[in-house]
Amino acid sequence: MPRPTGTPVGLALARTAKTVSRAFDETLAAAGGSLPVWLILLTLKTRELGNQRELAKAVGIEGATLTHHLNAMESNGLVTRRRDPSNRRVHQVELTDDGESLFRQLAGAATAHDQRLRTGFSDAEIDTLVSLLERLQRNITTPIVP
Repeated sequence: MPRPTGTPVGLALARTAKTVSRAFDETLAAAGGSLPVWLILLTLKTRELGNQRELAKAVGIEGATLTHHLNAMESNGLVTRRRDPSNRRVHQVELTDDGESLFRQLAGAATAHDQRLRTGFSDAEIDTLVSLLERLQRNITTPIVP
């Protein structure tokens, strides 16, 4: 097998993703949040969800993990949960005024982070970058046909 002549794409991508992810975590923490809290707030603001199960699926976490985060968020006054009157086993989650306020704070931080990432790139370059990343994702998620 020949030696690679440059950095493998996967390694460069993994290193970059790790750096960007850490920076985003730090940005959210400085604004008073975390990635799980941001994802939950964002999902509650942008999607019509009927219950916690749908919220967990939309956020991309397990139900038990979501419950853990929602317990903390409810204790901090960010969300309320109430039983669905038509199905007592189902909880509906809603943002409180404090949750709305934190959402705005974190949205500002997320926007600033995105602008920082875009520094030095033209709109066309960003479009190309997104397209290339989507292609990499398809390369990994599309089954290999022998």
